[in-house]
Amino acid sequence: MENVDLNLLTALDVLLDEASVTGAARRLGLSPSAMSRTLTRLRSTTGDPLLVRAGRHLVPTPYAVDIRERVHVLTHDVQDVLCPRHGELDLKALDRTFTLRANEGFLNVAAAPLVTAIMKEAPRVRLRFAPKPDKDALPLREGRIDLEIGVRGASAPEIRSRLLFRDTFVGVARIGHSLFVDGDISVARYAACRHVVASRRGTFRGPVDDALEQLGYQRTVSVVVPGFPDALEIARQSDLVTNVPRSCLANLADDLARGANLRLFQLPVKTSGIAISVMWHPRMDADPAHRWFRDTVRAVCREFLAC
Repeated sequence: MENVDLNLLTALDVLLDEASVTGAARRLGLSPSAMSRTLTRLRSTTGDPLLVRAGRHLVPTPYAVDIRERVHVLTHDVQDVLCPRHGELDLKALDRTFTLRANEGFLNVAAAPLVTAIMKEAPRVRLRFAPKPDKDALPLREGRIDLEIGVRGASAPEIRSRLLFRDTFVGVARIGHSLFVDGDISVARYAACRHVVASRRGTFRGPVDDALEQLGYQRTVSVVVPGFPDALEIARQSDLVTNVPRSCLANLADDLARGANLRLFQLPVKTSGIAISVMWHPRMDADPAHRWFRDTVRAVCREFLAC
């Protein structure tokens, strides 16, 4: 299509509608002579006179009459594709499915309030929560998921992201655990406990082990589970100690206040904070519905997960 000038399509649409070179020139902001030259080009391109003189007026040829409606539709379709008009988003009428990928800890805390917020504003929207077995950016690139929640990786530099909140690890053990008997929780007493940890990859070692090792200590990890809710439940019903992001306890605040057989404590070792972000592919940047969706996710996280 290197020889096709799409500007001619717009000119042809106006010429056939006006049946007047002067009228078409006025609508397109051109001089009559420039519009006349455009009509000459159109005649050369199509091989048809298009508009011929009949007295003091121009009348369309049979070919021009035949294509007039098609030209009008094509012109508007091209304008919609090349110059999309993003009007006000009608959330009540929005009929779309959004897929969000996040780990179990996030879903346990934020899924319910997110669904409530979405349904309140856009009742016809559907949500699909996808599991997060790894940090592979391919599902974002291929459009299989719309948003991902987690730690920003370095493997996909084109992926857009916005910080949702900063998280920290806290220790958790059952009420009455011997760890709470003798006052302050020292590194030695903490390391002497048996632990349950959450690891998506099934590993027994994590940041806490690195911090302990720097101080000359080593802990015993007896159980590894896929998610933080599982680790909390085991800690609740056993003598195993766990550590989880503070955000995982957001929806347990009332239960903890009433004595849910769990007690929080500050870890006796320093671990790096966690920056949790929302991520999406840049092709969705300008999409109004997607922008609303990710803004809603951020608003829910600020309310329920900010640490």
